[in-house]
Amino acid sequence: MRKFWLVCVVMFFVSFGHAAFANETEFAEGVDYQLIKPAQATDDSSRVEVIEIFWYGCPHCHRFEPALGPWLKNVPKDVNFYRLPAIFNANWEVHARAYFTADILGVVEKSHGALFHQMHVEHKSLNTVEKLAKFYAKYGVDEALFKKTYRSFVVNTKVARTKDMVQRYGVTGVPALVVEGKYLITGPMAQSYENMLKITDYLVAKERKAK
Repeated sequence: MRKFWLVCVVMFFVSFGHAAFANETEFAEGVDYQLIKPAQATDDSSRVEVIEIFWYGCPHCHRFEPALGPWLKNVPKDVNFYRLPAIFNANWEVHARAYFTADILGVVEKSHGALFHQMHVEHKSLNTVEKLAKFYAKYGVDEALFKKTYRSFVVNTKVARTKDMVQRYGVTGVPALVVEGKYLITGPMAQSYENMLKITDYLVAKERKAK
């Protein structure tokens, strides 16, 4: 339990709130975000990449969703956003595999928020492939197909790549945001969910100008 809270950023947010940052127009490296060294390659060099790194079992990630949702609705076309489930131990891998499986089977968008809700509001323990297969069955996924995909070569490959990339980004807690493979935004640095997104917008604008 102690390790969980350390990785999931125990002290995640001091309640400074939105207003404390209302007049910020500039953010500083080493204060509001940190550089990723070396910078990592992105999937689409024509757009600015933004990655959310999360874990379904993290209460802070669950609380981040209401702030992230409206931001996603207004993402510019030149921004390539996607999620990456962090894997720091075997329990985290279970949920990472579930995310990748749902993505492959085309149900991740309609099930993503619901899985958070089941775990953090209804306090359901969805920590085995059997329990997860039953959960995704509600979204039309055959349980046998879910289990087969969950253990597939494709998911194995995604899991291995994710472990490598999260380490390369220098992520030690979630939620976290990575912009253009160059910048890491964490909760303790940003101090609020809203500010994480303001810093993201600032860095996206910076990279857009550079491109």
